[in-house]
Amino acid sequence: MAGKSKVLIIGGTGYIGKFIVEASAKEGHPTFALVRESTVSDPVKGKVIENFRNLGVQLLCGDLYDHESLVKAIKQVDVVISTVGGMQLADQVKIIAAIKEAGNVKRFFPSEFGNDPDRAHAVEPGKTVFTIKAQIRRTIEAEGIPYTYVSSNCFAGYFIPNLAQQGATAPPRDKVVILGDGNTKAVFNDEGDIGTYTIKAVDDPRTLNKSLYIRPPKNTYTFNEVVALWEKLIGKTLEKTYVPEDQLLKQIQESPIPINVILAISHSIFVKGDHTNFEIKPSFGVEASELYPDVKYTTVEEQLRRFV
Repeated sequence: MAGKSKVLIIGGTGYIGKFIVEASAKEGHPTFALVRESTVSDPVKGKVIENFRNLGVQLLCGDLYDHESLVKAIKQVDVVISTVGGMQLADQVKIIAAIKEAGNVKRFFPSEFGNDPDRAHAVEPGKTVFTIKAQIRRTIEAEGIPYTYVSSNCFAGYFIPNLAQQGATAPPRDKVVILGDGNTKAVFNDEGDIGTYTIKAVDDPRTLNKSLYIRPPKNTYTFNEVVALWEKLIGKTLEKTYVPEDQLLKQIQESPIPINVILAISHSIFVKGDHTNFEIKPSFGVEASELYPDVKYTTVEEQLRRFV
C-alpha cells in the first residue's frame, strides 16, 4: 500500500462504478466508497456493498447533496473518482466545490466513461449530455484542479450481448439492424478493463491533466466487422438491414426517452465515428493500451465467444 494514493469513488455502486471500486482495491490502493445510508440497506445495492467490504473497501457515509459529508470524505483521500449517473452529471459542481474546500486532492476524475465530450458530434438529446460533461471539464480547469478525463468509449457489456439491437437480450442469430453503412470504426471495451485502466492512471504523471483514451487495437471495429466476427463464430450469415442516417435522425426525433438518448449517442458513435475520427495528440491525450501494455485486455472476439 505504501506510496499508492488513497482513492475515493463517488457513485461506486452504479453501473461502471462497481468495476472501478473493484479495480482500485485489487491494485492495492486504500479504497473508499461514498455511500448513502439508504444504499447500505437496499437489497440490490446491499450485495454490491457486501462485495466492497470483502475487498477491504472502506465505506464512508455521505451524500453528493450534503456538502459537509462530502468535504469530510474528500479530506481522507488523495484522488477522487466520480462515476455518478446521467441525471447527476451537472451536480458534479458540488464535488468540485468540496474538492476546492478540502484543498488536498491530487487528482479528480469526473464521470465521463464514454465518448470524449469535447470531440462529440451528437444531435439532441445526446448533445445535452456531452455539453454538461464538457461544462464540468471547463469548471475543473477554471478551478485549477488537477484532473484526468477517461474516454472509455462503448461499454462492451451494454453493446456486445445483443449487438446493439433494441430490446434484444441475446446476440441475433437471424437478422441484424445496422445503423448507417456499418463502416465506421467504434471501440468496445470490457467494463473490468475500463476499471483497470482508470486505476492505472491514478498515480501516473503521464495522465495528469490529460484525457486517457481506451482505444485498444483489438477492440476497434466497424459494426460490419463485429457482425462478420459473430457470423464466423456461429457459422451462419445474418440478414442485414441498414438504417440510413436520415431515417435514424427521424427515429431519434420520434422516440421517447430514454430510447432517443440511446439512439442519439449511437448516431454519434456508429455514424459520425466519434470514437475514432480524431488523432490522439500528446498535447491533450494518451492511449491506455499503449501506456499499459502489461494489461491483458478482453478483446471483442473473446467478449462475443461468451454468447456462442
